[in-house]
Amino acid sequence: MTPDASAHIDIAATPQRVFDLVSDLRGLSGVAEEYAGGKWLGTSGPSVGARFRGVNKRGWRVWPTTSTVTDCSAERFAFEVKSLGMPVSRWQYDIEQTADGCRVTESTWDRRPSWYKPITVLATGVKDRAVTNQANIVATLERLKRAAESA
Repeated sequence: MTPDASAHIDIAATPQRVFDLVSDLRGLSGVAEEYAGGKWLGTSGPSVGARFRGVNKRGWRVWPTTSTVTDCSAERFAFEVKSLGMPVSRWQYDIEQTADGCRVTESTWDRRPSWYKPITVLATGVKDRAVTNQANIVATLERLKRAAESA
């Protein structure tokens, strides 16, 4: 299934360095556009099946989510997001080794039921989630590149 938003960037860092950043809740909050931080639930770190409570911010709006890690390897970190028990999205970071480091592709799929979308527009202030997520992904990948290459 084609993602609703996706972009990639080449990073002069090891795939492990990038994985460590995107799979660390603090590291991810330092580069992601809307994700402001989170806390592991019942575990101390990422693994398939691990859950975390996330906090997202856009302007003055703040909303919590609960995510479950579905993929956790040096090649892919991905998680399914729920809000108020409803499916919201899937986020995925694919990390491919290159001669000069790695290529990272960030993708997202909108999982919201159609009737739930107007409610999330009120909560987040975002009318066109695909367009906003595309811009957010580009900004996030640029920050991720800076963070990974500065280490």
